[in-house]
Formats: sequence, structure tokens, C-alpha cells
Amino acid sequence: MQGTPALPPDFAGLRYADPQAPKGGRLVQGVLGTFDSLNPFVVKGLAALGLRGYVYESLLARGYDEPFTLYGLLAQSVETDDARTYVTFTLNPAAKFADGTPVTVQDVMFSWQLLRDKGRPNHRTYYSKVVKAEMLDGGRVRFDLTGSDDRELPLILGLMPVLAQHAVDPKTFEETTLTALLGSGPYKVTAVSPGRSITMTRDKNYWGADLPINRGFWNFDEVRFDYYRDDNAHFEAFKKGLYDVRAEPDSGRWVTGYDVPAVRDGRIVQEAFGNGMPKGMSGFVFNTRRAVFADARVREAVALLFDFEWLNRNYFFGRYKRTGSFFEGSELSALGRPADARERALLAPFPDAVRPDVLDGSAAPPVSDGSGRDRDRLKRAFALLKEAGYSFTSAELRGRDGNPLAFEILVTTREQQRLALAFGRDLKRAGIRTTIRTVDAVQYDRRRINFDFDMIEYRWDQSLSPGNEQHFYWSTASADQHGTRNYMGVKSPAADALIAAMLKARTREDFVAAVRALDRVLISGYYVVPLYHLPDQWVARWTRIAHPDAISLFGYLPETWWYQPETPVVRPIRDPR
Repeated sequence: MQGTPALPPDFAGLRYADPQAPKGGRLVQGVLGTFDSLNPFVVKGLAALGLRGYVYESLLARGYDEPFTLYGLLAQSVETDDARTYVTFTLNPAAKFADGTPVTVQDVMFSWQLLRDKGRPNHRTYYSKVVKAEMLDGGRVRFDLTGSDDRELPLILGLMPVLAQHAVDPKTFEETTLTALLGSGPYKVTAVSPGRSITMTRDKNYWGADLPINRGFWNFDEVRFDYYRDDNAHFEAFKKGLYDVRAEPDSGRWVTGYDVPAVRDGRIVQEAFGNGMPKGMSGFVFNTRRAVFADARVREAVALLFDFEWLNRNYFFGRYKRTGSFFEGSELSALGRPADARERALLAPFPDAVRPDVLDGSAAPPVSDGSGRDRDRLKRAFALLKEAGYSFTSAELRGRDGNPLAFEILVTTREQQRLALAFGRDLKRAGIRTTIRTVDAVQYDRRRINFDFDMIEYRWDQSLSPGNEQHFYWSTASADQHGTRNYMGVKSPAADALIAAMLKARTREDFVAAVRALDRVLISGYYVVPLYHLPDQWVARWTRIAHPDAISLFGYLPETWWYQPETPVVRPIRDPR
């Protein structure tokens, strides 16, 4: 995205993958939720995990030791100019779909047009920026990007999934299906139990097995994703060995839940993987489309009442850290940093978009006394609510219209429910009425996608090279477009301008300034009640699954792991005497 790639054109492999990793065995992963579709490229339905990468490929593939650098996959070379007004991809002549047919420029053109017209909102947004696409001789396809002012667009097109024109019916593409689309990736879907599991088998004739970008990847003969509706059942299944690897988000469970024989005798290991990525923003999301949250003072007051210190001590063994930035823990975060001259110049046209304390770097998430009854924070919240027109009537906060300050928190898992109940307790003390609504995963996703909620818990993960997806997250255009991740309904000219500045940046310094300025705008808007994050990636695995010693900048990658036969556990025989 900026600068030059870290690896030379003739690189032999990747630092974080072992080219000598053995092939074979099976990896079973457990997923909390359900699915009703095998098409991950459309809004309709809830798509199964794992299809992208395992089954469907793109022209280029990520290098996971760099913020945003792509290397050849279906395309063997790429060409663009300094202004990035066009990009030309030359296909690898060896590239084939799983049915043995070659991947052609016609397939690339077809995929671009199909996803531009019928794909997910992010696909439609990105690919509609292309002025013209044309097929050239020598297996080349050229995209004219004139006027897009988007330096990321050649990379976005490089990550476009390529589908087989002869195997896709555009008329039914937007419908849910439990038949996988034809892909060119290392695996084929071989078994599906709707809503319960999906099994993929490694293609022994996979065309790209020997590419440098793939060496040490895709080592299991079979990969299966098993779905669980209940969080406790999900965890118990792991302890019983029903699936192999578990990313653990629960600090209490991490500390106390793994005291089981398989851990004590070494068949399960717990590991903490560090990574250089932003920690992302996890929070209770205010839907500002709803009248109850239209006033930023109300949102600030509600956020003040969340007692992280009490929760961290009583629920989480003090293992979490409070999140305060949408790019937490990275150079992109504005937290604790005064705005520099570059940022101030970007923000100058929007003098009211950033709070003074956020601009000078002194802002931080509020810290309570940890009692669960911090009177100082309660007073500050009441003062804000009074400014917004609320007053106490019959032990409830009521607005000027006489209606109580009340809203619903939508949840789908027990962990979300537990957290929402704790937050609701804090809000009740302030006279705010909350209803916790628990729904199944399908209904939850439907309501989330359609912005049919007052408040939900959500997490936005971020990279070290945020780009076009930020439109999808916070732009005015995405605020009323169902299927985007602008769940809070941000409509900020400042945010729109800063996203554009990110995409135009030529140097890393200008890019970082634009992202930090965007972070300041989002923090100032009180769009979420920030929650917390793990200091590392916590992963438990059965030791029949092994991984390379080296970890990528992005953290652990199951695609590089492999199966190893279990070593029998020898237990001493107690002498009856």
C-alpha cells in the first residue's frame, strides 16, 4: 500500500509458515452460531465460515508480516502507475478451478461485474469505482481507475474473489444456497449439515500447491467447522476433544476453566500469541437512528455509567484492558497523543468535530473507584442528562415529553447477556430503564443487518492499513444501507473527509495522520460504550495439532498449522500396597 514489498520477486516462502510441514490429518474447528448459506458474497443468508481462502481465491494474496502488501496468486504479475489510475493483472497460466477448467480473463471480468451489481455492499462500493475493465492479450485484464482518487483500489481489486463464469447463474446468485460455488482454492466442500457443520477436503490436484505464497499452508487433508448454538456446550465440546483449537475470549474461563485432565497431562496446551495489530473496538453500540440516542449528551452519560473497573475485578480476574480508541494499541491510535500539525490541518474545516480533550490527547476512558457505585460518575452523568432535558420523576428519568429514558439491549449469547445485565444494573441505579432481549443467532443477525435495535454489542477489528472498509464502517453513505457495519449510523462530514484523505495518502506519515484524525472524530461522537480487549491472542489447542514457531505480524494463522500423531499419555500405576 505504501513503500515497497518486504519480499523480493523470487522469494521462496514466508517466514511464518514451515515449508516442511507434513500433510494429512484433520482439523476440526468449533464455531458459535449457525449458517444457512454457502455463498459468502451476498447479503442474504448467514454464510458458513472458512470458505474464503479455503475454497475461493483472489488474484493476489496477503503477506501477513506487512500492514498491507499483496503477492501473486491467481495473477502472476501486476502493473500500475505511480498515480494508480489503472491496474493490469496477468493471470498465471497454471491457474485452474476445482473442476480442472482454466481460470481465464473472462472469469475475472465476470466476477467483477457480478459482484459490482449483485455482491455485498462493500463489493458494490469498491468495484463500482472502476471506470472500465477490458481484456487484453496474454491473459491480461486491465481496470481503468481514472478519477477514483483511491490508491488502495488496485489492492482491493487484487483481493477480489474470482468465480467461474461457466458455473454461476447470475439470476440466482443473490439467493441463499447450500451448494458451494465452484472455486479454485486448495479445498472443496464435500459435506454439509445445514446449520451444524461443513466439511472441506483438500484438493490433491490443487493447482497452486507449490506457489511460494502457499508453501507451508493448507496442510490438513480435511478441515471441518462444527457449529454450536450454546456457549457452554461450545466450551464443553472442546474439553471433550470434539474440536481441536479454541480462541478463548473469556478471561475467567482462561484462568479457571481449563483445570481438566487433558491440560494437566499435556494433551491440551494454553498459549498466548502476541501480535502487532490494533486491538479493535469492542463496545455497546448506540443506534443513533433511534430518538433515544440522537443526543450525544445522552450517549456520553450512558457511557459514563459503565463500570469497567468493577467488572474487570469481579468478572474477569483483572485480565482485560479498557479500550479507548478505534485503533487501540497501535501507532494509528489517537489516544494519549496530541494532534500534530498534519492532523490539525485535516480537521481545520470541521472545528466542532473533535472535543478539545481528544484533540490535545488528554482524553481517556473514565476510571471508576471500582465499587460499582461511583457517586462522582453518577453526578457527572446526571448533569449531562439534565442538560439534555431529563429529570427525575417517580424514581425514573423522564424527558421533557414525559417519556422515560428507556431502551433495549439486543443479545444472542450468554456472555453478551451476562454483560448486558451487569450494565443494566448500573443504568437502573441512575433511573434508566433497560430491557435485555435475547434472540437466536439467525434473528440477531437479521436485526443487526437491518439496524433494527436500540443497542447491541459489536466489535470492529482493524488492520495496520485501514482503507476502503472504513467507508463500510463509518461513512454517511453507509449509514442507511442495510448490510454495512455502520451500526451506530455515523453521518459525519468530517469522518467522510478523513476516510478520503486516508485513501489519497502517498506517505505513511500522511496516512497515519488521517487515521488518527478519524479516530478523534469517532471518539468525540460517543457512538459506543467502549468495552475492553485482551492483551494477547489466547488460544488453547489439543497437541495433535502443531504450528510453526514463528508468528506473523497478524498473529497465529491456522492455515499454517498441521496434524501430528498424538503421543500416548503414560500414567503411573498406583501401588495398591
